[in-house]
Amino acid sequence: MKNTRIKSFLFTGLLLLGSSQLIHADDTDLAQANNPLANFKAFNIHDYAIGELTGPDDLTANQAWLRYAQPFTIGESNWLLRASLPIMTNPVNADNSHKSGIGDFNVFAAYMIDVGNPGISFGIGPQLTLDTSTDDRLGSGKNSAGLANVLFNAESPIFQYGYLLTWQGSFSGDDHRDDVNMGAFQPFAMYQLGGGTYLRSTGIMVYDFEHDTYTVPLGFGIGQVIPTDDVVYNIFIEPQYSIADKGNTWAQWQVFVGFNMQFK
Repeated sequence: MKNTRIKSFLFTGLLLLGSSQLIHADDTDLAQANNPLANFKAFNIHDYAIGELTGPDDLTANQAWLRYAQPFTIGESNWLLRASLPIMTNPVNADNSHKSGIGDFNVFAAYMIDVGNPGISFGIGPQLTLDTSTDDRLGSGKNSAGLANVLFNAESPIFQYGYLLTWQGSFSGDDHRDDVNMGAFQPFAMYQLGGGTYLRSTGIMVYDFEHDTYTVPLGFGIGQVIPTDDVVYNIFIEPQYSIADKGNTWAQWQVFVGFNMQFK
């Protein structure tokens, strides 16, 4: 599926990667650039260009995500709020015609736990997904709640790793739609090559407890971090392929691209 948004991401990425020799990046900026729990305001634009969905038909899709992160405090406790709004393009017929619009809005708040090591970030807290889709075919038709747990280890300036673990179940919504009971595990790893360039892998494994279906994607990509005095920019591209799956409408293969901004 042709997508001008993807082309723009890729073109910008090539320009930034090509200019990386001119950039002197601080080790701390590089190590924290992919930390979902970094103590900065952040705005990210992510896009999954899905080249093939599992199932009997040759179908494609696209998921764009606008994400905003905001640290805050309650008393003496530190928290991070992350809100995500999806813009979905889903197939609606076997002829691969599509419907586009807003999907279900998600937000989670992670309580930051001090583990006694400044290089390790650990957070856990509630998450909420609201039925905000502009079309029934773009969302679950349910409101769901659950938990999110995040760990990020940036002790090494060369290799950073961590995970995002989530679960959510529906509590209200359209009675004619299936209930939601979904778990996801996203391990991520980044290897710094120098000059702000890094290798990455961040595939999201998902298990649908309601329908006993799952997907296990494996990704391998490259990114470029560009720190400035006020903003740390991070652009990347990561092809992902499903190495195990069960059920229809999972991504058989996709290209994940993103543009992240951390505001110091």
